[in-house]
Amino acid sequence: MIVGLSATLPGTLYHGLVAHGVPASVANTVAHLPPVSTLFSAFLGYNPVQHLVGPAILARLPAHQAAVLTGRSFFPALISGPFASGLHTAFDFAIGACLAAAGMSWLRGGKYHYREEAEPTVPAKAA
Repeated sequence: MIVGLSATLPGTLYHGLVAHGVPASVANTVAHLPPVSTLFSAFLGYNPVQHLVGPAILARLPAHQAAVLTGRSFFPALISGPFASGLHTAFDFAIGACLAAAGMSWLRGGKYHYREEAEPTVPAKAA
């Protein structure tokens, strides 16, 4: 999941923030933060844009743009594409791992039946 997010999230986050008036340098910094925090924010239903961009930048934006950035729909809509990409990557890996496991199981051979070996008898010493 993290691999899929890290491949597409920075570009999507950068372009989404710049399109709403965030300066390119701030958007670039925010876009290159680790995607783990974004994933946890999404699962918790939290919009981290206000914290990531900062109140000083939001104060300089038009009121409408700041409201959109901190609203309930901007962040989920922004990360839905990268999240779907991450899911595809995770499922592709799972399919590959299952196919590899099935192949190894097939190459293993027939069913193994356990049997105990008879203990070797030690001949008695000649007197």
